[in-house]
Amino acid sequence: MEKLTLTRPDDWHLHLRDGTAMAAVLPDTARRFARAIVMPNLKPPVTTVALAAAYRDRILAALPAGMSFSPLMTLYLTDNMPPSEIDAVKTSGFVHAVKLYPAGATTNSDAGVSDLKYCSATLARMEKLGVPLLVHGEVTDPAVDIFDREAVFIDTVLSPLLCDFSALNVVLEHVTTKNGIDFVRDSGANVAATLTAHHLLLNRNAIFAGGIRPHNYCLPVLKRETHRLALVAAAISGNPKFFLGTDSAPHAQSAKETACGCAGCYTAHAGIELYAEAFEAAGALDKLEGFASFFGADFYGLPRNTAQISLRRESIAIPARLDYIDGDRLVPLRAGESVAWRLE
Repeated sequence: MEKLTLTRPDDWHLHLRDGTAMAAVLPDTARRFARAIVMPNLKPPVTTVALAAAYRDRILAALPAGMSFSPLMTLYLTDNMPPSEIDAVKTSGFVHAVKLYPAGATTNSDAGVSDLKYCSATLARMEKLGVPLLVHGEVTDPAVDIFDREAVFIDTVLSPLLCDFSALNVVLEHVTTKNGIDFVRDSGANVAATLTAHHLLLNRNAIFAGGIRPHNYCLPVLKRETHRLALVAAAISGNPKFFLGTDSAPHAQSAKETACGCAGCYTAHAGIELYAEAFEAAGALDKLEGFASFFGADFYGLPRNTAQISLRRESIAIPARLDYIDGDRLVPLRAGESVAWRLE
């Protein structure tokens, strides 16, 4: 196949940052995706509908003229978020979910949830009103090996959560393990998962190939090849529980290439092209449209897009660095290498 035409896809997990950083990365997403679920882990975090409205206005103001893109906003769950805020979410029309970050799990998660027992009333309201909970599925106990934190989270947090709130809509975001795939597949229709391109394409060896590769370091961290293969099998299965979420996470080069570098891979520059590579490698390009363009919209109860995009088979060089903020640069995934598909 030399040309691939898809219904315009959506990104169901995206970090846009704010200010000049957002302005630098937003066009990459808007060229490819009609909509995106925008993460709320700013400093300070987006914890109210009013803050989400202001953030949405800033995103739309930064959108280059002539580009069509709709940010789908989320709120950052805290120990003291009142149930009344969920009522405001439901009536807002532009906030579509609430994000659970276990405190300290990833970038800007220090204000996250310390114990879900503090959120019971809010979760009950979410369950009643059909507001999805988006989950960063890792425990933060330092005694738990970093490669086991997703599996332990499923056993000790997510399973009990769904026992208590069996009708709550839950998305296990950026799932990275066979444990996560099996859990989502075997759960009810109210449980889904997003899959990133980098977790489909890379295993944990990519962090250490010839030395430390900080731009391949993300959270949840890349896992063993057996887990990567399970992710690919889920992505190409046609199961509507699994859909596209890039988790594209920009960090300045200086923040990645340092003694304690930030977690996150920037993939928005090739946000759909990398998925095409993964699906082609699995012999399943015909399954990409459902995964990228239909299943997420269906889960969120939103209309499917009607516009289309096309990819052409052509090797495209990826710049070693991209412009970012304050004279600092952004190193994208595959920097200095290439992708096999070009967005027309």
